[in-house]
Amino acid sequence: MSNIRLNSIIRAFELGNPAHAAFAKIDRQTAIEMSDSPYDGIVLEMEHNPYDVSALGDALQYMLSRKQIAESASVSAKVTPLARIPANGAEMNQSFAKQVLDRGVYGVIWPHVATVEQAYNAVASCRYARPKTAPLYEPKGLRGDGPANAARYWGLSMQEYYAKADVWPLASQGEILVGLMCESNQAIENLDDILANVPGIGFILIGEGDLSQELGVPRQYEHPEVVDAMRRIVDICNKHKVVVGHPHVTAKNHHRLTEDGYRLLLSAPQRTYGVVGLTQALAGY
Repeated sequence: MSNIRLNSIIRAFELGNPAHAAFAKIDRQTAIEMSDSPYDGIVLEMEHNPYDVSALGDALQYMLSRKQIAESASVSAKVTPLARIPANGAEMNQSFAKQVLDRGVYGVIWPHVATVEQAYNAVASCRYARPKTAPLYEPKGLRGDGPANAARYWGLSMQEYYAKADVWPLASQGEILVGLMCESNQAIENLDDILANVPGIGFILIGEGDLSQELGVPRQYEHPEVVDAMRRIVDICNKHKVVVGHPHVTAKNHHRLTEDGYRLLLSAPQRTYGVVGLTQALAGY
């Protein structure tokens, strides 16, 4: 089994670089176009778009390029696919995460996580069960065992998949990212406890749309109350050395966001890739 890092987003984090990704619809043409983009990852949108696991499986296949795999000598897709699922943290529903992981995504973004219990459930849902005597037992794995499709997509045997299908950074060899969306006052109030008590969180993604709604200034992202709330989230994440992401990166705000310490920069899919080009230039690579 190769020790080459399969998850390009994790690779960027481990190198100390910001990771660049884009939200995208689940369709064939988008998958083909994004497969050779300069993004580190793509977030296949299943919260606000239809939850269609069959379409997800098709899109993942179209993201694979035989030419790229042969030239890179790695079985991983150049652009790492994640999925944002429709299950809110408050719903405590593991089935959505299980189904997208079983199709082969390398991570799950959970909307509306606001408590330690919800955060624990999110991480646990992305891990397989193991004996209590096993190292890194917590959070206790809740993912049902059905790895055949995912292992094939990753290009691994089932046993190799089991070895890599754990959550990073809890498991250093893990290739699965658990992203929690922080998008309410309750979530901000509990974020310090969440990050102190739930290992295995790959990143926190600010949901500034919902957050601004709750603050009474819908989509006014530069409003002082929104800016202050987001600064609090960044400060708490920095305290716990957890990556924090921003979901609305544009040519206008990318410079400020990189200076503010955001390490996961998400944008709408840009065929010109202008935003990712600018942010990579700023990062010096």
